[in-house]
Amino acid sequence: QVQLVESGGGSVQAGGSLRVSCAASGYTNGFCMGWFRQTPGKEREGIATIDTDGSTSYEDSVKGRFTISHDNAKNTLYLQMSSLKPEDTAMYYCAADSGRCTRYGGRISRNRADFAYWGQGTQVTVSS
Repeated sequence: QVQLVESGGGSVQAGGSLRVSCAASGYTNGFCMGWFRQTPGKEREGIATIDTDGSTSYEDSVKGRFTISHDNAKNTLYLQMSSLKPEDTAMYYCAADSGRCTRYGGRISRNRADFAYWGQGTQVTVSS
Protein backbone atom coordinates (compact mmCIF):
# COMPACT_ATOMS: atom_id res chain seq x y z
CA GLN A 1 0.00 0.00 0.00
CA VAL A 2 1.34 3.41 -0.95
CA GLN A 3 0.93 6.31 1.44
CA LEU A 4 1.73 9.88 0.46
CA VAL A 5 2.42 12.73 2.89
CA GLU A 6 2.79 16.31 1.68
CA SER A 7 4.76 19.01 3.47
CA GLY A 8 6.24 22.42 2.84
CA GLY A 9 3.11 24.46 2.32
CA GLY A 10 2.74 27.87 3.88
CA SER A 11 2.19 31.54 3.25
CA VAL A 12 4.29 33.56 0.83
CA GLN A 13 4.05 36.94 -0.84
CA ALA A 14 3.37 37.29 -4.54
CA GLY A 15 6.54 36.88 -6.56
CA GLY A 16 8.06 34.56 -3.99
CA SER A 17 9.03 30.91 -4.13
CA LEU A 18 8.07 27.80 -2.24
CA ARG A 19 8.84 24.11 -2.51
CA VAL A 20 6.36 21.46 -1.48
CA SER A 21 7.36 17.85 -0.93
CA CYS A 22 5.60 14.52 -0.96
CA ALA A 23 7.16 11.64 0.95
CA ALA A 24 6.02 8.21 -0.13
CA SER A 25 5.94 5.12 2.04
CA GLY A 26 5.95 2.01 -0.01
CA TYR A 27 7.82 1.61 -3.24
CA THR A 28 6.96 4.30 -5.79
CA ASN A 29 9.88 4.04 -8.18
CA GLY A 30 8.34 3.16 -11.49
CA PHE A 31 5.16 5.04 -10.57
CA CYS A 32 3.54 7.94 -12.37
CA MET A 33 3.49 10.91 -9.96
CA GLY A 34 1.69 14.21 -10.02
CA TRP A 35 0.64 17.39 -8.24
CA PHE A 36 -2.92 18.64 -8.15
CA ARG A 37 -4.50 21.66 -6.50
CA GLN A 38 -7.97 22.60 -5.39
CA THR A 39 -9.72 25.72 -4.15
CA PRO A 40 -13.12 25.74 -2.39
CA GLY A 41 -15.99 25.14 -4.77
CA LYS A 42 -13.76 24.13 -7.67
CA GLU A 43 -12.66 20.84 -9.16
CA ARG A 44 -9.26 19.44 -8.27
CA GLU A 45 -6.99 20.21 -11.21
CA GLY A 46 -3.80 18.51 -12.29
CA ILE A 47 -0.96 20.99 -12.63
CA ALA A 48 2.14 18.85 -13.09
CA THR A 49 2.91 15.21 -13.70
CA ILE A 50 6.10 13.21 -14.15
CA ASP A 51 6.41 9.86 -15.87
CA THR A 52 8.78 7.02 -15.05
CA ASP A 53 11.20 8.16 -17.76
CA GLY A 54 11.32 11.68 -16.32
CA SER A 55 9.11 13.27 -18.94
CA THR A 56 6.79 15.92 -17.58
CA SER A 57 3.55 17.71 -18.30
CA TYR A 58 2.40 21.08 -16.96
CA GLU A 59 -0.83 22.96 -16.93
CA ASP A 60 -0.51 26.17 -18.93
CA SER A 61 -0.91 28.55 -16.00
CA VAL A 62 2.12 27.10 -14.17
CA LYS A 63 4.35 26.33 -17.15
CA GLY A 64 7.68 28.08 -16.80
CA ARG A 65 7.08 28.86 -13.11
CA PHE A 66 6.70 25.41 -11.50
CA THR A 67 9.02 22.41 -11.74
CA ILE A 68 8.13 18.87 -10.77
CA SER A 69 10.85 16.40 -9.84
CA HIS A 70 11.19 13.01 -8.21
CA ASP A 71 14.10 11.81 -6.09
CA ASN A 72 14.10 8.02 -6.44
CA ALA A 73 16.64 7.52 -3.66
CA LYS A 74 14.53 9.47 -1.17
CA ASN A 75 11.22 8.26 -2.60
CA THR A 76 10.09 11.89 -2.56
CA LEU A 77 8.24 14.04 -5.07
CA TYR A 78 8.82 17.79 -5.21
CA LEU A 79 7.13 20.81 -6.70
CA GLN A 80 9.32 23.89 -6.89
CA MET A 81 7.13 26.96 -7.31
CA SER A 82 8.44 30.38 -8.25
CA SER A 83 6.95 33.71 -9.32
CA LEU A 84 3.94 32.79 -7.23
CA LYS A 85 0.67 34.62 -7.78
CA PRO A 86 -2.38 35.03 -5.54
CA GLU A 87 -4.30 32.76 -7.90
CA ASP A 88 -1.90 29.94 -7.00
CA THR A 89 -3.48 29.88 -3.54
CA ALA A 90 -4.92 26.39 -3.06
CA MET A 91 -4.63 23.08 -1.29
CA TYR A 92 -1.92 21.13 -3.06
CA TYR A 93 -2.19 17.35 -3.34
CA CYS A 94 0.34 14.72 -4.29
CA ALA A 95 -0.87 11.75 -6.35
CA ALA A 96 0.57 8.52 -7.68
CA ASP A 97 -0.36 5.61 -9.86
CA SER A 98 1.48 2.38 -10.53
CA GLY A 99 3.30 2.01 -13.81
CA ARG A 100 3.75 4.56 -16.53
CA CYS A 101 1.50 7.57 -16.81
CA THR A 102 -1.63 7.31 -18.88
CA ARG A 103 -1.29 9.27 -22.10
CA TYR A 104 -3.89 10.79 -24.35
CA GLY A 105 -2.71 11.66 -27.82
CA GLY A 106 0.84 11.34 -26.57
CA ARG A 107 0.33 13.85 -23.77
CA ILE A 108 0.82 12.73 -20.16
CA SER A 109 -2.49 12.69 -18.35
CA ARG A 110 -3.26 15.20 -15.62
CA ASN A 111 -6.68 13.68 -15.00
CA ARG A 112 -7.63 12.97 -11.43
CA ALA A 113 -9.24 9.67 -12.43
CA ASP A 114 -5.90 8.31 -13.64
CA PHE A 115 -4.32 8.41 -10.17
CA ALA A 116 -5.10 5.82 -7.48
CA TYR A 117 -3.12 7.10 -4.50
CA TRP A 118 -3.52 10.49 -2.84
CA GLY A 119 -2.04 12.50 -0.01
CA GLN A 120 -3.97 14.65 2.44
CA GLY A 121 -2.81 17.95 0.99
CA THR A 122 -0.79 20.95 2.07
CA GLN A 123 -2.09 24.53 1.96
CA VAL A 124 -0.29 27.18 -0.07
CA THR A 125 -1.40 30.79 0.38
CA VAL A 126 -0.02 33.60 -1.77
CA SER A 127 -0.75 37.15 -0.66
CA SER A 128 -0.63 40.21 -2.89
